Amino acid sequence: MLVNLKLSETYDGLLFLSDSTRHPQEIHSHHHRELELNVIVQGSITYVVDGRRFTFYPRTLIWLFPHQEHQLIDRSADAQFYVAAFKPTLVTRSCRSVLNQGLRRSSVDHEGVLNTLLDPKSFEMIRSIMDSLMLGALDADILDKEAGFGPASDFCFEHRDPDALNAGLGYLMLMCWRSQLKSKSTDDSIVLHPVIRHALKCLSEEGMESSLEELAYACGASKSYLSRKFHEQIGVPLNRYRNSLRLSRFFRHYREDHCKTITDAVYAAGFGSYAQFYKVFAQAYGQGPRDALVAKLRIQQTRGKTGTPATFSLPSKSRREANVPANVVLKHHSMEKLTKAVIPRP
Repeated sequence: MLVNLKLSETYDGLLFLSDSTRHPQEIHSHHHRELELNVIVQGSITYVVDGRRFTFYPRTLIWLFPHQEHQLIDRSADAQFYVAAFKPTLVTRSCRSVLNQGLRRSSVDHEGVLNTLLDPKSFEMIRSIMDSLMLGALDADILDKEAGFGPASDFCFEHRDPDALNAGLGYLMLMCWRSQLKSKSTDDSIVLHPVIRHALKCLSEEGMESSLEELAYACGASKSYLSRKFHEQIGVPLNRYRNSLRLSRFFRHYREDHCKTITDAVYAAGFGSYAQFYKVFAQAYGQGPRDALVAKLRIQQTRGKTGTPATFSLPSKSRREANVPANVVLKHHSMEKLTKAVIPRP
């Protein structure tokens, strides 16, 4: 699936720090026209690319080239990693010498993911560059929540100093490529069984919310084999993966106009009940959805005092919903829709 990162003409790319504790990842397979770079700070992340599973750990530098289909299928609970994207125009302008011609290709010349393990000195240098470019960026919580750039999102990346960001992105890209060239690419991938590849495809299709029995039938396997093989090759239980998909869809539906209440978004995401959703949400975030959404509202209010509006607002709700236990199904409550705010330019 081709994803539009919605970068305006003002920007040559983007940069943000993704954190597992803030927001579930968009785990649909996708590609984009921009060159993407990931640098793992802590924890681990797992991609599926070209029918193979790759798990990366701290200090790993990862390149995802334009038109290279990739799917982030799992992150450890403590995962943190930088995500940078570079427009084709920036790559062309910055990579003129023979040394840097490898960055101008639209895809890798071999299967898999081009990557390398950075030595500690190079890692700290690159991390320092990224940290400096984050100065003037949107609030980390907003960026990590909105920068999934799903097809239904109207979020657009912003930075208070576009010129400094653009200059820094070019330098960052070249320094990372220099580190790549002086190191060896690693390949500890697992080739996925056709049944698992088909299961991932079925699960990533919008509106595909089938039972385990239906999914197994579509993949031509028994329920027990599919569950066992999925856990073995993907590294996470099938049920957990499906719940991660549902949680990701919940946040997307929650922003859309057709979902008037939280409960609407819960069922649109594929959860069988509010109780199931509450349990999955609490396991992912360590708190209930009401508490998590109120925390985001506080961030908005804080940003509002500085003249920078936040991404959405949340109206008051009943005390009962604020502390609902996992085994209670909520009645429908009216809810003011999320509102998007345009971050003013400097």
